[in-house]
Amino acid sequence: MSLKTFGAKVFAGIIYNKTQKWAQNPVETQKKVFAKLLAVGAETQFGKDHDFAGIHSYSDFAAKVPVRDYEGLKSYVDRVVHGEENVLWPGKPVYFAKTSGTTSGAKYIPLTKESMPYHIEAARNAILLYIHETGNAGFVDGKMIFLQGSPELEEKHGIKFGRLSGIVAHYVPAYLQKNRLPSWETNCIDDWETKVDAIVEETYNEDMAVISGIPSWVQMYFEKLHNKEGKKVGDIFKNFNLFIYGGVNYEPYRAKFENLIGRKVDSIELFPASEGFFAYQDSQKEKGMLLLLNAGIFYEFIKSDEFFTENPKRYTIGEVEMGVNYVLIISTNAGLWGYNIGDTVQFTSLKPYRVIVSGRIKHYISAFGEHVIGKEVETALKEAMEGSDAISVNEFTVAPQINPTMGMPYHEWFIEFEKEPQDMEAFALKIDASMRSQNVYYDDLIVGNVLRTLIITPVAKNGFQEYMKSIGKLGGQNKLPRLANDRKIADFFK
Repeated sequence: MSLKTFGAKVFAGIIYNKTQKWAQNPVETQKKVFAKLLAVGAETQFGKDHDFAGIHSYSDFAAKVPVRDYEGLKSYVDRVVHGEENVLWPGKPVYFAKTSGTTSGAKYIPLTKESMPYHIEAARNAILLYIHETGNAGFVDGKMIFLQGSPELEEKHGIKFGRLSGIVAHYVPAYLQKNRLPSWETNCIDDWETKVDAIVEETYNEDMAVISGIPSWVQMYFEKLHNKEGKKVGDIFKNFNLFIYGGVNYEPYRAKFENLIGRKVDSIELFPASEGFFAYQDSQKEKGMLLLLNAGIFYEFIKSDEFFTENPKRYTIGEVEMGVNYVLIISTNAGLWGYNIGDTVQFTSLKPYRVIVSGRIKHYISAFGEHVIGKEVETALKEAMEGSDAISVNEFTVAPQINPTMGMPYHEWFIEFEKEPQDMEAFALKIDASMRSQNVYYDDLIVGNVLRTLIITPVAKNGFQEYMKSIGKLGGQNKLPRLANDRKIADFFK
């Protein structure tokens, strides 16, 4: 056992014990975070505008601070972007994470000197808790690859701008720098396909032990490796045994990954975003990710089926239930207050609080009141594929067909197969059966002859990559929506 491996195991035990302390006292932990945020926020322009000095309870906060998305907070953010201090948080942020917006162009999410360390610690602690539970620490001596955005940053008014993954690249600990790939120069390549080609050239002869990134883009890397070497990824990297991912559900990709790798490898799921690092998988044995209640973030939850009603009830951590779909609302030490990040979650455990990401509040299908969410379509596809090695899926998305040329409306599934089912109609029926068992509204529409059984439209190889390229979102942290309530993506393939 190397000194680095031994040290990792000792440190893992320390972090596990620290984690248990706050995880076993969730309500008290959140109360402390809430009180600290309010005390600091009272000195800001936002705090003065919303009478933080007059807030003495959570109910006061909910009454004075409305739920907002980026558009609702944009007037404050714009002031910070232009160099004004003490607007949302004392002083200026150290960074702005630049992300793609839908209606406002680019979004600028502040990262402060108080919030930034939590992004780094969370990723580190996820790996340490894996080491503590499994005892597997040998990978710390191998090479590690993180598929991420460019670390090159701009600067305006004393604040640096860049992609979150590029900002985080500046914080890789010194003891990992020698193990980390790709090189700085390769990471700075903007064009994603050129970048992946360069990563393949840099890594195919290395002893890769850990690979991290969004599954869809890591899949592209694996395919290029396979094409270059003519071998399974697991044969190229014999010590590769840990995949770390976030951003999208891994399950639709798992079978394809295991085929590309040639064996099963352990995985750790993360739930990071520009707005905060919210959760990570703390156990290989339990479902869901540990919600980080001590990381400078105060959480609120709104039931998704009530979200678009007037004044929906806001729940705190002690009031949530398992299996309910909640919109995640955050207030943070980066100066986001009552902020709707757009993600929906479901709790898989209340002792401790663990969540899965169930979808996006804007990514759903409810053309006829069916309220279909991302988790349901991912589960349906997974269940339809179970027990069959003859079917493999690269990527998919779903859209409603409201005005078909013939017959009743239906949900159209656009699927890029690696291996197509021999009987496409039978495969569609399996997916439909799972959807009906999960979603009573969808089932009622089928039974009532409002909707017909779903239709599968196969997509050509690399079709989704071509779509993402066509909208300028190929690679990096960009993700394909699983669901849309319109046919913008569908029209591209039609």
